[in-house]
Amino acid sequence: MGIISWILFGLIAGAVAKLIMPGDDPGGILITILLGIAGAVVGGFVATRIGYGTVTAFDLRSFAIAIGGAMLLLLGYRLLAKR
Repeated sequence: MGIISWILFGLIAGAVAKLIMPGDDPGGILITILLGIAGAVVGGFVATRIGYGTVTAFDLRSFAIAIGGAMLLLLGYRLLAKR
């Protein structure tokens, strides 16, 4: 997938992660978008390392991995922002 595809995929994953984990985060929608994009990349990297295969297409498994990565990064961001 190209970089534009990953950005769009991350945008959607970040929005879904924000819906699953609502809260008052500093940064608003911009941080959510960036966390979604980074979460898609981190989720894909972790899934590849633990043996789920590569993330090469838009499918349900890849979407779940991207959302999980975005939620993980959102949780880490919230913990760091509270300090």
